[in-house]
Amino acid sequence: MPLRIIFMGTPDFSAPVLKALQSAGHEIVAVYSQPPRPAGRRGLELTPSPVHKAADELGIPVRTPVNFKAAEDVEAFKALGADVAVVVAYGLLLPVSILEGTRLGCYNGHASLLPRWRGAAPIQRAIMAGDAKTGMMVMKMDKGLDTGPVAMTREIAISETMTAGELHDALSEIGAGLMVEAMAALEAGTLTLTPQSEDGVLYAAKISKDETRIDFSKPAADVHNHIRGLAPFPGAWFEADFGGRTERVKVLASERVSGAGEPGTALDDRLTIACNEGAVRLLRLQKAGGKPLDAGDFLRGLPIVPGARIG
Repeated sequence: MPLRIIFMGTPDFSAPVLKALQSAGHEIVAVYSQPPRPAGRRGLELTPSPVHKAADELGIPVRTPVNFKAAEDVEAFKALGADVAVVVAYGLLLPVSILEGTRLGCYNGHASLLPRWRGAAPIQRAIMAGDAKTGMMVMKMDKGLDTGPVAMTREIAISETMTAGELHDALSEIGAGLMVEAMAALEAGTLTLTPQSEDGVLYAAKISKDETRIDFSKPAADVHNHIRGLAPFPGAWFEADFGGRTERVKVLASERVSGAGEPGTALDDRLTIACNEGAVRLLRLQKAGGKPLDAGDFLRGLPIVPGARIG
């Protein structure tokens, strides 16, 4: 018998999992997502989340409680009579009343190799740390933050040029297939759970604005990982003087190259910037209010000459 599933998710990352579960023949009895948020150029229009939109397209009812502090929201959840809840980047820490509100519990799709990178930003943190691999995991949720036992794992290599955006898309696709496999095993009664190790625990804190500025006083490897770990969003950035006008510029792609000089100094006319150890070449940039440009096109509008300082 197909499972009766409550799906809980919010961003683009989660939508493929929802669609895959329905395509696999399960009954999605309801979708829970974060409430519509202000969006648009003026920030006045309330816009449903990507998962909310996907559920509307699939004809699945959507619920958007701010939290589960109200007893009626918890009772409404339990009244759905679901076998299981599937949670993928929902954006809310679930209380025990919800974790125990279905027959088989709640299963989470998490984008790291737990216990490494528990928390909100595992994709970005893995790249920023220079990890060579990461993966998707399906785990049964408990009251801790990403501490539950693991059911299934799928690893993926992180190349030296992969950005957070590219890894996001790859893991989203992997996660959809892995969750379908996990729910099939749960339905068949063959899903096994393995407690997480207490060794190697790291927390992936949410990316804060004050850590997005590029620090060229760090080694080139760290600068490169910082840039690709924040690309395309929120974007690592520097400031530079362009004809007496200070501009903030995001860097969306870079590469490590040879070179030496005072950190933050342009070593040539190709956007090779000295770091504490080695150098990076900036390959794709975006000034505030502009569109992303390859380095050559960017330099035609805002030249950075050899010897110029940025930071």
